[in-house]
Amino acid sequence: MAITLGELARTIGGELFNAPDPDLEIRNIGLDSSTLAKKSPIFAAVPGSRKHGAEFADTDRAAGALAVLTDRDGATILDRNGDTRPRLIVEDVREVLGVASSSVYGDPSRDLVLIGVTGTSGKTTTSYLLERGLMEAGYKVGLIGTTGTRIDGEPVPTKLTTPEAPTLQKLFYRMRQHGVTHVVMEVSSHALSLGRVSGSHFNVAAFTNLSQDHLDFHDTMEEYFEAKALFFRAESPLAADHHVVCIDDEWGTRMAEVAGNPQTVATTGKPADFTAGLVSVNETGEQSFTVTVPGHGEVPVTLALPGAFNVANATLALAAAVRAGVEPVAFARGMAQVAVPGRMERIDEGQDFLAVVDYAHKPAAVAAVLDTLRTQIDGRLGVVIGAGGDRDATKRAPMGELSAQRADLVIVTDDNPRSEVPATIRAAVMDGARRGAAEADHEVEVREIADRAEAIRALIGWAGPGDGIVVAGKGHEVGQLIAGVTHHFDDREQVREALRDTQSDREGK
Repeated sequence: MAITLGELARTIGGELFNAPDPDLEIRNIGLDSSTLAKKSPIFAAVPGSRKHGAEFADTDRAAGALAVLTDRDGATILDRNGDTRPRLIVEDVREVLGVASSSVYGDPSRDLVLIGVTGTSGKTTTSYLLERGLMEAGYKVGLIGTTGTRIDGEPVPTKLTTPEAPTLQKLFYRMRQHGVTHVVMEVSSHALSLGRVSGSHFNVAAFTNLSQDHLDFHDTMEEYFEAKALFFRAESPLAADHHVVCIDDEWGTRMAEVAGNPQTVATTGKPADFTAGLVSVNETGEQSFTVTVPGHGEVPVTLALPGAFNVANATLALAAAVRAGVEPVAFARGMAQVAVPGRMERIDEGQDFLAVVDYAHKPAAVAAVLDTLRTQIDGRLGVVIGAGGDRDATKRAPMGELSAQRADLVIVTDDNPRSEVPATIRAAVMDGARRGAAEADHEVEVREIADRAEAIRALIGWAGPGDGIVVAGKGHEVGQLIAGVTHHFDDREQVREALRDTQSDREGK
């Protein structure tokens, strides 16, 4: 596997400088100067929010790169620093980085059935359902998403929901080398806007839903929608070959119009190509339902995951698989085995109430989780809620408000404050919670407890027989980012420990 520097220049329309040998072979590409592969690399120097990547071209492993891919500003910096290596100059590095990376690694996604899942909520769960269903149907599967990457079930560490283009294309190459046939990946709006998936050939794009999130990155919901639409518009270079769209919300209806002629999914009674019906729920939250599949009739589905939103996720997963040519009955059998870390994850230490940890960190997601739990309990409902720092501040009050409208106890605590003052974030969530409590048709207690572990213990101490509690926001995450320092913190560990201590205390009495 190799491409010459001259071939790469022609592929991305760049200009070569300082290159006496255009037949120089390039075997790796990267934009992180500290982790650049050692074997025949080209360093991609992109402009950053604080510094240009070209400033790091002579540091760590980047100093060993055979050539540098950059823009004209980067070239000026290289000249100033006396860098005489071959360089490939383009107008916009990010615009070509995906295609460049794909070319370096031999266009690996061409040999894979690539299914991308985008939307605000449900991407991770839908991806897990796709992975397990495809494996049950007999395929070797790769998974790329929020909780990491897996190749045929084996974990591979990655940092981003959708990795940067060089990492992504190298993952595709590695998966192809391991005999993977199908790859399922979450595709974030950041990845679409920043071109991380450029150069990837998607067979199917699936859309879950849209609600308020990432408005620190996108200025408006309309801009957020348009970023997702890059995956579905026929004229977009990022568009997949086939589209599957859940039309349960108004954004899904709009996305179906953008896509032109997608396969549609509905679970709320709307007419669609794939529809879910006859849903029954047992006392553990396990759901059984049927999905109408074109050409196959009614396909039975059993799902261990609770919640109407997971019926939608499963129906979308099934539709995407069928669109990719997968037999639906075997696929549906696989979905029955799925549990997703930190997504409606039940924590059971023998207590007489329901305890759940969930990743919900958006207003609509928090509301959906609380609505689901309310249907599964006879007693009261409590929630620990917070909001992340350095992110969309406009969703903080709505998260508190929607929580208080649904729960009997709302404890506002810290999530990942990052560089912000934690008390400022809590104050915004508290304002919403107080407003929601005033609007609620039942009595609501609202507390503020800064320490997250203490907040979890207070919630568990409050719960009694038949009640339900949810610790929302962090889900599978195992770190708490405060003032630039990541501290180990796992909501699931904290809930288990608090449950055991509380059980012990009660038995002691």
